[in-house]
Parts: sequence; C-alpha cells; structure tokens
Amino acid sequence: MAILSAGEVFELAIIVEENGAAFYKRFADRFDEPESRELFNFLSSEEKRHREVFESMVKENSKTQDTGRNIKAPGYPDEYSDYLKAYADRLIFTGRMLENELSRIKLTTEVCEFGIRRELDSILYYQEIKTFVPAQDRVLIDDIINEERRHFMKLTEMKRDLQ
Repeated sequence: MAILSAGEVFELAIIVEENGAAFYKRFADRFDEPESRELFNFLSSEEKRHREVFESMVKENSKTQDTGRNIKAPGYPDEYSDYLKAYADRLIFTGRMLENELSRIKLTTEVCEFGIRRELDSILYYQEIKTFVPAQDRVLIDDIINEERRHFMKLTEMKRDLQ
C-alpha cells in the first residue's frame, strides 16, 4: 500500500541531509587533529551538496512538487504524519548513541568509517521506505539511493587512501 508520495520522501531526504550537515559541522571543532576536523567539514559540505541535489530532483520531477515540508499520509491520522517527520528529524544523525560513538573516534580513518556507516543507514532507510511509495514513483527513490551510494563509495575510497 502506497502511503507516501515520492515528493514526501524527497522532503524527508532533505531533512536528513540538513540534519547531517549540522551534525558533522558540530563535530568538526571537537577534534584537535586537523585531518579529522577537515574530514568532518568535508562531510558537512557533502551533506549540504546532497540536500541541493535532492532539491534539484524535486524541481525536475513534477510528480514531486506536491510537498512543501507538509508531509501528510492520506487515510492516516495526523499522528502518523507527525511520526514520519519526527523520524526524519532524528534519522541517522542524532542521539546519545552517536555522541558515544564519536567520543571513541581517534583516527581520521575512524571518521571515514563513521560516515560510511551513516551512509549505509541511509541506504537501508530509503530501500525500506521505497515500499511505501507508489510503484511508478519508486525509480525516483532509486535516485536518492544512488546518490547515497556514490557518497558511500567516495568515503570508502577516502578511507582506503588514508590507510
């Protein structure tokens, strides 16, 4: 059963990218090692770039222009829509668990590994949420997944180069 439009998923993706950019930026200053700080700043800028890519996708696909950060699932109570927004606000880049994980990072390669895990979490999330989108619009969600995969590969290559 389709309960989300592709546009709503793009809006969720934009929220996730904004949260990611802010999260990485906040942690850039926590590290004394310039290489780690630089990598966190890079990750923040990449999340901002992803947001711009997703915003561009929204504009390019008229099917996705029916949103405006007003996610509503037809036939479901407002609480469900509120849940989806709250989930996007907290997805991937927030929580005490991530704070604890970051406190253990000492090496730049560990920063890369942290980013890689966040990208994998994102890919899994979009794979799952794709089932809630009408079949004809799932290719649009694949565009989001492919962008996240590119970012995953970039981080994987960076980690390999650092080792």
